[in-house]
Amino acid sequence: MTVTAPLTPHEVTGFASVAARLAGGIATVVLGKPQVVRLALTALFAQGHVLVEDVPGVGKTTLARAIAATVHGHWRRIQFTPDLLPADVSGVTIFNQSTQGFEFHPGPVFANIVIADEINRASPKTQSALLEVMEEHTVTVDGVRHPVPRPFLVVATQNPVEMDGTYRLPEAQLDRFLVRLSVGYPDEQTEIEVLRGATLRSPEALEPVIDTAAVGELIRMAQRVHIADPLYGYAVRLAVATRTHPAVRVGVSPRGVIALTRAACAYALIDGRGFVLPEDLKALLEPVFAHRLLLTADAQLRGVTAGEVLADAVRSVPVPLPAGHPTPVSV
Repeated sequence: MTVTAPLTPHEVTGFASVAARLAGGIATVVLGKPQVVRLALTALFAQGHVLVEDVPGVGKTTLARAIAATVHGHWRRIQFTPDLLPADVSGVTIFNQSTQGFEFHPGPVFANIVIADEINRASPKTQSALLEVMEEHTVTVDGVRHPVPRPFLVVATQNPVEMDGTYRLPEAQLDRFLVRLSVGYPDEQTEIEVLRGATLRSPEALEPVIDTAAVGELIRMAQRVHIADPLYGYAVRLAVATRTHPAVRVGVSPRGVIALTRAACAYALIDGRGFVLPEDLKALLEPVFAHRLLLTADAQLRGVTAGEVLADAVRSVPVPLPAGHPTPVSV
């Protein structure tokens, strides 16, 4: 097993400083949602993907565009529609008469940040064009694999209402997203601020904070964050609690547990720590696990939510104690 060097205090503070600058830039156009911004940056540094699900008009696409604007890299936006074809996403091989050979013309997925707007409006066949590239960072066209630029982040948006003409994302595709976020309505004061500067705040006006090479270095730093062995066990036990819950038909897979620990490393480093705490896992539990749960039909009829299942898991699984801490005695 490869042993990585622990992060130095200088590296930790440097990472947190860059993350704060990124969050500050995004927050100028996505007002009053610091936790949503932090979770989106967590996905970026954890090499995950983001699914933003909410009602129309709350800033889903603005969040995605703001992330792309603060990173000086190549980004593309794909507006998903029912007539969109897989080749419109991944690219196509075309015969060039002048060279008498086939040439690959890459699609919009060949970018550092891909904004997949209203992804559930495309057919399942077109949605499946993203499965390989989101997991393996390559696209296979006519039997030839083509790597996409690194770093690579998909920020997809979908509207949970107006279901006419939409296609539900299958579980296999939902599992490819590291986190699912909900922007939510702003509070009254924030909404007034939005109205005051509605025509002034635009993601296109944001200045890039870092380039793709710097993002790659920050990703490698996040991989060196320390997780104590008891916390690995804690993460696994939380996942097991979802698998055995009576309201759950399909619980969190091992890939979901890997996603949780990977996200916790980036989440802790954004907070200025080179180590993970149990609180990091708890804070990320719903964004990382909720969309990976399949509830039973009876639970859905009774109105049980994934959030309630995860709250039960947190209550039922004891938090590991630090080494040398006395075991509590029941009275």
